[in-house]
Amino acid sequence: MKRIIISILLTLVIITPTFGELINRYGSTTASFLEIGMGSRPSAMGEAYVAVTGDLSSVYWNPAATAYLPKSSFTLMYQPWLVDINTVFTSGAVVLPRIGTFAFSMTQIGYGEMDVTNLANQDGTGEKFTANEFAAGLSYARKIANWFSFGATAKLINSQIWHESASAFALDLGVIVKTQFFSPTKEKGNGLNIGMSISNYGTRMKYDGIDIIQPIDISLNEDGNFGAVIGQFRIQEWELPLMFRIGLSYQPLQSRTQTVTLAVDALHPNNNAESVNFGGEYALRVSNTGRFFLRSGYKSLFLEDSQFGLTGGGGLELFLIGNRSIQIDYAFKEVGIMGRTHAYTISLNF
Repeated sequence: MKRIIISILLTLVIITPTFGELINRYGSTTASFLEIGMGSRPSAMGEAYVAVTGDLSSVYWNPAATAYLPKSSFTLMYQPWLVDINTVFTSGAVVLPRIGTFAFSMTQIGYGEMDVTNLANQDGTGEKFTANEFAAGLSYARKIANWFSFGATAKLINSQIWHESASAFALDLGVIVKTQFFSPTKEKGNGLNIGMSISNYGTRMKYDGIDIIQPIDISLNEDGNFGAVIGQFRIQEWELPLMFRIGLSYQPLQSRTQTVTLAVDALHPNNNAESVNFGGEYALRVSNTGRFFLRSGYKSLFLEDSQFGLTGGGGLELFLIGNRSIQIDYAFKEVGIMGRTHAYTISLNF
């Protein structure tokens, strides 16, 4: 156990100076919807979630966390994003004792209808077009020991803009280590949690479709059969938004009726500078009726010119017959001059 902790700390010491020397590659990736945080609980906690367990939305942040799900569950999130962009995230998991946790997830982004314009008709040609993106993933996670788990997600990513589309394949990988540090019971699992994940490690995306095919005249000054030559624009391949996360979570208060969770994440993307997220959650259990949650956090601390900031929200879980429950969560994020975004999630645990 101590060797694992020492290895993690040494890794951080080695890679941190390296990250600081990299040049920020703004606007160098595609499928930016993969960077939109999923789940109301993590969103309300400032998206500091790589080391937090017990919630199915972890499949987006760190697939290893799903190994600690107490039972099978299903979740659906609706998130109206900026400028009339709508986001839907759904996920389901089946917990098989001594085998692991299998989960599926799907993210869909709809950009709505927009006017087709060109140089001659800058107010619109009268046509409309749409743009949509989605990612579908299959995950597996398992506890090697009560204090260590690993997880992986294989996902297919697709983006469509009018008649053009592009696809890619990617992997998410993650681990969680539960330590005895600061544990009030001196047992592993009740102390400091350490989580790490790599998201969107995969192939590049290249758009293709009928709109990049145009007739050209390869010899304007000569008569002949060159006026209807079929030409095609050479489209560049684009990388996915690769994200490395490492974080800590800790519960300084653990009792039968009350729990406090604190979390902090450090992020290193391939298309921006490093930043830090932090957040917390207070949970109150009301006899055998249910639980009430209050959450808050801060997103993108230390990131220059970031529009993100304060986050918050809450939730309510109602216990049902047969050890089942239904949970409703809400979250908001401050996005600077763009205003505030909201996320609504409903989950079933059975």
